[in-house]
Amino acid sequence: MMTQLKTTLHNAQPTLLQDALGAAALAVMLVVALHLPGFL
Repeated sequence: MMTQLKTTLHNAQPTLLQDALGAAALAVMLVVALHLPGFL
């Protein structure tokens, strides 16, 4: 099982950064959208 986990992480490593950046962008958009009514 540990071998499978290591293999999966090794194969998915290039996309992990992209996934993390996408999740951070979604979080920023959510925060901005929730604060937007207060600005208007």
